[in-house]
Amino acid sequence: MVFSVALLLQYCGVPQPSASTATAITSRVDSLLSVMTVEEKVGQMTQVTIDLILEDDETTVVDMEKLRTALLEKNVGSILNVKGSAYTIDQWHEILTAIQTVATEESHLGIPVIYGIDAIHGANYIKGSTLFPHNIGTAASRNPEIARRIAEITAAETRAAGLPWNFDPVLDIGRQPLWPRFEETFGEDVYLVKTMGVATIRGYEQDGLNQDHTVASCMKHFLGYSLPATGKDRTPSYIPETMLREWVLPPFKAAVEAGAATVMINSGEVNGVPVHGSKYYLTTILRDELGFEGVAVSDWEDVIRLHTRHRVAATPKEAVRIAVEAGLDMSMVPVDYSFYDLLVELVKEGTISEERIDVSVRRILNLKEKLGLLDNPFPKEELKNRLQLPEYDNVARQAALESLTLLKNEGQALPLDKNTKVLVAGPGANSLGTLHSSWSYIWQGSDESQYPEKALTIVEALRNELGQANVLSRSVADFEAEANYNIAQLKQDARDVQAIILCLGEKAYAESPGVIDDLNMDEKQLALARAAKETGKPVILVLTQGRPRIISSIEPDMSAVLLAYRPSTFGGPAIADVLFGDHNPGGVLPFTYPRYSGDVVLYDHKGTERIREDKPNTYGEGGFNPQWTFGHGLSYTTFEFSDLKVNKTSFGAGDELEVSVRVKNTGARAGQKAVELYSRDLYASITPAAKRLRAFTKISLSPGEEKEVQFTITPGELAFVNEEGQWVTEAGDFELMVGNLKATTTYVE
Repeated sequence: MVFSVALLLQYCGVPQPSASTATAITSRVDSLLSVMTVEEKVGQMTQVTIDLILEDDETTVVDMEKLRTALLEKNVGSILNVKGSAYTIDQWHEILTAIQTVATEESHLGIPVIYGIDAIHGANYIKGSTLFPHNIGTAASRNPEIARRIAEITAAETRAAGLPWNFDPVLDIGRQPLWPRFEETFGEDVYLVKTMGVATIRGYEQDGLNQDHTVASCMKHFLGYSLPATGKDRTPSYIPETMLREWVLPPFKAAVEAGAATVMINSGEVNGVPVHGSKYYLTTILRDELGFEGVAVSDWEDVIRLHTRHRVAATPKEAVRIAVEAGLDMSMVPVDYSFYDLLVELVKEGTISEERIDVSVRRILNLKEKLGLLDNPFPKEELKNRLQLPEYDNVARQAALESLTLLKNEGQALPLDKNTKVLVAGPGANSLGTLHSSWSYIWQGSDESQYPEKALTIVEALRNELGQANVLSRSVADFEAEANYNIAQLKQDARDVQAIILCLGEKAYAESPGVIDDLNMDEKQLALARAAKETGKPVILVLTQGRPRIISSIEPDMSAVLLAYRPSTFGGPAIADVLFGDHNPGGVLPFTYPRYSGDVVLYDHKGTERIREDKPNTYGEGGFNPQWTFGHGLSYTTFEFSDLKVNKTSFGAGDELEVSVRVKNTGARAGQKAVELYSRDLYASITPAAKRLRAFTKISLSPGEEKEVQFTITPGELAFVNEEGQWVTEAGDFELMVGNLKATTTYVE
C-alpha cells in the first residue's frame, strides 16, 4: 500500500492545493504544520542511526517494537547510516519498506521518514556497487564532466535502493594535508573546489529532486572544518575573517547558487566558537548572506558535544537550545532520543518558541515534498535494474585513468615494455583497501572481504596485463604485514626481474582513525625503497594515498613516480594501463606536494613566503620549495604553449577579458592536457598571492595537432577580500599566465 499524506489531510478536512507548483508545495506543507503537535514537529528535527531500530548487531532485520518506539513514540523524522557494512539492494528495500510502512500507516499524520547516507565516491553502502576515485583524484582529472557523471551514477544507484538523501559533496578546501579527510576534498584551490563541487551537485540533483534518478545533495562541512591548526580531525581552526571569506566560503556560496538542497555543519570550532552553536555562521552568513533556504543538519553527535567536548553549554539541554537558536534544523543525534526529549521540554516551557520550530520543520517538510516522499516514500522494485550497469564500470575506469598523475619520469623510464618481467613489491601492491580507503562498503574501507570480484589489486591487474609469469610478487593484503616489508626477500626476488614496481602509500582509513602526527612516510616503507634502489634495477614508485606523504629522501632514487590517489574499483587496471603505455597520463596535482613535513607552503602563497634569510642579512627566494607544485603532471608526449593574447591592455568594471592561447602536441603520442589560466595582482592593499587559478579546461591533441583555447574572465573574478571584509578589484596591473607565458593588463577604476 502506498500512503498519501494528501489523502490524510483531506480526511482531516484540510484544504489541498490543486496544482503541483512552488505555491502548492508551500500550501501543502503549511497544511501539515497546522495540524502537527509540538512532539511531531520536534520529531521531524530528530535524526537517529539505524542501530536504534535493528534487532541486534548481527542482523539487518528491523525490530518492529524498536521502530515503533522511534517513529510513533519519539516521532523521528529521519534515519541514517548502516550497521557495520554495505547492504544488498534487497536488504535496503526490506529495511526501508518496514520503516515507511510504520511511518505512513501507523503514525498520526503519516509523514514519511527521510533516510540519509554517505555515498561519497559511488553508492558505497550498496554491496557490490562500482566505486569511483575519491574527490582528490577526481580533481586531478581537471574534468568537471567526470565529476558530474560520477554524481549522476551515484544518485541513480542510491535512489534505486530507496535512499533519497546523500551527504555529499565535501566542499572543504584541502589546505591542511595532515587532516585525515583530505582525500575527500577537491584539493587546495578555491576555484577548483568550487567548480568540481558545483558539477557534483548538478549531477546529484539534475533537473529536480522528485525523480527516480536524483537525490538531495548535502554541501559539507559548513564552515572551516578542513583547516584544523593541529591537523587532527574535529579540532579547532583559527581562520581570519578575510581568509574565511576569500578561501573558505566561496565553494559554499557557489553550491547554494547551484541549488544544493541541504547542508551539513562543521563538527569543529572556528576561532573558539563551535560552528553548531554559532548564529553568526548558521544564520547571518548561511541564511542572510548566502540566501540558503534548505535543511541544515548536524554532523554525528555534534549537538550534545557542545556540552561534552566544546564545553560552551553547561548542560545537555543548554546544548540543544544553543544549536537550535543558532539555526540548526536537524540533529544527527544519533544513538539516543536525548535531543527530542530536551527540545520538547524547551518548547513546552517557553524557552524556545514554537514559531522557531516551525521554521525548521517547514524546511524539512519542503525537502520531503520536493523529493516526492509525501506521495510515495517506498523503494521501487523496478529501479533495481539500474544497479551495477556496465556503463558505470566504464565511467569508473575512465575517471581513474584521468586522475592518475605522473610526477616523475626520469629518462623516459615509463611506459614499460610489455615484455618486461617485473617485481611488484610494497604494502600497496596487493591491497584493495589502499586503492579505495574511506567509505568503501564499510566506514574505514579496510575489510578486504567486502570488495567485489571486479575490483583488482595492482598485482592482479598487472598479471592480467602481462601474464602470470612476468609478474613476481609476495605482497599480501594486510597493509601492516611483515611480509610486505621483507627487504632480504625483495633483494633476492629482484635478481630475476628487469624492473621493480614499488607500491607505497597509506592503508585505508576514514576520519579520526586516519590521524597522523606528521607527513613523513613510514620508515618501513622508506627502507623498502632504499633497498629497491640498491638492487640496481629501475624502480617505479606507485603511490596510493589520500594526502601527500613525504618522499624527498627516496625520490632521487626513483626512476618514475606515479600518484594514484584513491582510484577505487578500477584503480588497479588503470595503473597497469599507465605503467605499460595503454593510456597516456594527463592528471595534474590538485594540491602542492611538500618536500618536507614542516614546510607546507601552498601554490597561492604570499610573496613574502618565498623569502628566506638562511644567513644574517642575506636574502633568497627559496621559501617555496615543494617536491611538486599544484598543477604539475607529466605526459608521455610533450605540449607547447604559444601566442598568449588578452583582448584588452586595460579594462574597467563593465568589461570582460578574452584570453586566448595556442596549445600544440609536439610529441609522438596523442594526449590530454589541462590548460590552466592563472592571474597575479602585482600590487594590492592586502599582500597579493603569487598566483591564483582563474579558469581551466582539458583538451585532447593528436601528435602535431594544435588548438586555440579561450577563456573569459571578469573584473569580479580577479577580486580579493580587503581589510574591511569587502570583495574588491583594485586599480593596477595584473599578470595573466598560461604555462610559461605571461601577458599584462591594467584594471582602471
